Amino acid sequence: MAVYRFRISFEDYDEVIREIDIKSNQTFKDLHEFFHKMIGYDPEKSSSFYVSNDQWIKNEELAYLPNQRKIERGVALMEDSKLSRFIDDPHQKFYYIYNFDKPFEFHVELIKILDNNPTATYPSLFKSVGEAPKIIIPFFGSPDEITGDEDDLDVLDEMDIALADDEELEGLNTDTEVAEEEEEESDEFMDEFSDTDGFDEEDLEK
Repeated sequence: MAVYRFRISFEDYDEVIREIDIKSNQTFKDLHEFFHKMIGYDPEKSSSFYVSNDQWIKNEELAYLPNQRKIERGVALMEDSKLSRFIDDPHQKFYYIYNFDKPFEFHVELIKILDNNPTATYPSLFKSVGEAPKIIIPFFGSPDEITGDEDDLDVLDEMDIALADDEELEGLNTDTEVAEEEEEESDEFMDEFSDTDGFDEEDLEK
């Protein structure tokens, strides 16, 4: 039984690389889960490998947690797809999309075919270069990080409500302060007016 060594790199962060050894009879789901374990991402996200050519043109899809449309179309599932079935080239390439809701895209390339080591545990990490970019969770971030998902929009609505309440409260406080100042000025004026020397009702009648 052969062992495949795959190099996986981010499409937009090509300095971040993981090289993984995995047995030919293991599945794409095994590769998917192990890779995310190595970079610290949650594997339980809708994702797909695509059999690709040298120009990274996507062909047959192998999906994990596919949506209903893909299921109805009869998409192949990662957990049912052994790696050896899709290796036609010693440098076979796969285009890989992780988490269709907030996607990261990867290049996956077979770089070496090895003999199986019966004492080794597969998959295994052969090489690690660079730190994977952090995934921002919008709920704990700023409004600029809101992505448009329904949950995020709910958060944004709550933030708007909170801001509106603060502004209304601020306005109410300001109006109250102005009214109090006007009342104080009026009282002072009346006090001065009533204390004016020589002023009485007869003067007012004149």
